[in-house]
Amino acid sequence: MLPLSLLKTAQSHPMLVELKNGETYNGHLVSCDTWMNINLRDVICTSKDGDRFWRMPECYIRGSTIKYLRIPDEVIDMVKEDAQVKSRNRAEMKPRGGVGGGGQNQRGRSGGRNTFANRGGGAGRASSQGNRPLAQGNKIK
Repeated sequence: MLPLSLLKTAQSHPMLVELKNGETYNGHLVSCDTWMNINLRDVICTSKDGDRFWRMPECYIRGSTIKYLRIPDEVIDMVKEDAQVKSRNRAEMKPRGGVGGGGQNQRGRSGGRNTFANRGGGAGRASSQGNRPLAQGNKIK
């Protein structure tokens, strides 16, 4: 399960966010992006020492400042169910062998040897001149 897929599923659910500096934010997830920046609504913020609380209508938290997130178990169960459904769908969509194959690969060539393998290049040309190695005086025509 990927963290971003978990966050996408957790939208509109309550969550707790603890920052690296010790502050905590409780609220409902509005949105998130690929850098794990998140928007919360109906937020209650707690100071790192736990003495002060304040309420905010909304809050933006930069992803690089997040230490951890606490998300309800029901959201995690929803992500697991989605993953199972997707894996079942992929298994059903997987092509079965036999139809349209014809022994060729994707580009229409047979899967056997390289078609240029035995065309007589390289050392084979020197052998056509009496098995003599190439020297300055022996030119290939």
